[in-house]
Amino acid sequence: MAKQIEVSDLDAYYGSHKAIEGITMTIEPRSVTAFIGPSGCGKSTFLRTLNRMHEVIPGARVEGKVRLEDQDLYGPDVDPVSVRRTIGMVFQRPNPFPTMSIFDNVAAGLRLNGRVSRSEIEGVVEESLKGANLWNEVKDRLHKPGAGLSGGQQQRLCIARAIAVRPEVLLMDEPCSALDPISTLAIEDLIAQLKKDYTIVIVTHNMQQAARVSDRTAFFNLAAQGRPGRLIEMDDTSKIFTNPAEKATEDYIAGRFG
Repeated sequence: MAKQIEVSDLDAYYGSHKAIEGITMTIEPRSVTAFIGPSGCGKSTFLRTLNRMHEVIPGARVEGKVRLEDQDLYGPDVDPVSVRRTIGMVFQRPNPFPTMSIFDNVAAGLRLNGRVSRSEIEGVVEESLKGANLWNEVKDRLHKPGAGLSGGQQQRLCIARAIAVRPEVLLMDEPCSALDPISTLAIEDLIAQLKKDYTIVIVTHNMQQAARVSDRTAFFNLAAQGRPGRLIEMDDTSKIFTNPAEKATEDYIAGRFG
């Protein structure tokens, strides 16, 4: 299920403004890759290029290549909607559909995919909520509103919704930044379990979180204010945090800027 992503010489623009430049990297399957770096250096922009969410913004565009195994995600015959189904996304703030029940939140993507039997939907909803470590907490109130859950539960509901359509990659844009420490720990434990089946990419401002959850870490930075963000280095997380190749990485991790 999990697949490798290959990015080659990628630039992303907002209108005429180039936000990131020359990104080349390999994201390994069944692993967690963390993106770190100061605010405004393009981490979240780059994350959104991986499932073609970037181009949803008016005037935004991408140059370069993103390949999921042997498929060019920006190829002329590729449907962006199918890319977003294959590469799911969890956002910074939990965003369950407010008027829908817990059950319908998880089932929403399945129903969009066409004719699925009620029994099949019920099975996938249960499986996805179990996969998100949420089933035992909500199994007796599946038809209550998803918005009635706590913040941490809502975020796990969003993860259940993302995995219900069986993606191959999960992108997470600061998934714990709006959560309390206990909920954050629950999400981190969940990420460790999910990487057995998914390729996971997480943007985080929390250095300790990157060190705890990721196998590989990519450090992004700006060459100068107003210049595009660039990938400075990428390596095994243990090496990035103990013996980085670049002084800028060391300075950022040590808290000297950012």
